[in-house]
Amino acid sequence: MSQAPEDFRGLVLARFNYKESDLLVKMLTDHFGKRMFLFRRARKPGFKMTAAVLPFTLSNFTGRINAPGLSYVQAVRGSHAFTKISADLTLNAYSSYILALIDMAFDEDTPIPEWFRFAEQALTLIDQGTDPQIVTNIAEIQLLPAFGVGPNWRGCSVCGRNDLPLDFSDKYGGLLCSDHWQLDERRYHASERAIYYLRLFSHVDIATVGKVAVSEQTRRELRTMIDRMYDGLVGVQPKAKRFLDELNGAGSHIQALKPRKPKNSPSDFSE
Repeated sequence: MSQAPEDFRGLVLARFNYKESDLLVKMLTDHFGKRMFLFRRARKPGFKMTAAVLPFTLSNFTGRINAPGLSYVQAVRGSHAFTKISADLTLNAYSSYILALIDMAFDEDTPIPEWFRFAEQALTLIDQGTDPQIVTNIAEIQLLPAFGVGPNWRGCSVCGRNDLPLDFSDKYGGLLCSDHWQLDERRYHASERAIYYLRLFSHVDIATVGKVAVSEQTRRELRTMIDRMYDGLVGVQPKAKRFLDELNGAGSHIQALKPRKPKNSPSDFSE
């Protein structure tokens, strides 16, 4: 238990009504992982921290971090609302899904500063107009290891070669080269283009994501492949994903990407 006040940054993940007028707010913090905070009388008119605990809001707080148990905020030192996400149903759906995946992937109170930074950057990109499908795709692929699934993206899972056509295999937990496709009749039969993008998703730095322009066919193929990975290898699906699928309809898809040199410049993704 931490008795002394702590300064931290927090991103709102979820809110729950509590008792007559209180509010429980689950936040992803920069140093302490996911924490549940109790805000007393937060549902009463005139509550001074209302803006800081709205969905899709990132704030600087001072408060008491308790483990186990509820934590408490004593002061807010500035907030940033992702206003475009809040105002747009589609952006809202993609962002909610990304945050829900991060929430499901990690235990409470586990420090995950790298995923706090990822979430902040992801929402910033979406709020600034970067294609939300691309940001979501990167999150889905890079979160696989957190769910206990670590696909081999380097080369063939049997022989290690990466100079032959590659496909993805659930059975072998990663890529198979054309010399070994006969080992898995249920391999994905993916296009070379889709495999290229999936391998890129696995390691691209989200902070470098730039422009996106990819064919509709590739987008649909990637969406289908990633859905199959999560259904077959992960086995969990947040409610936010089901809503996103309903919003996009049967033709739900993800755009793809391609990096631009030099390395220190933002990556433009195009096909």
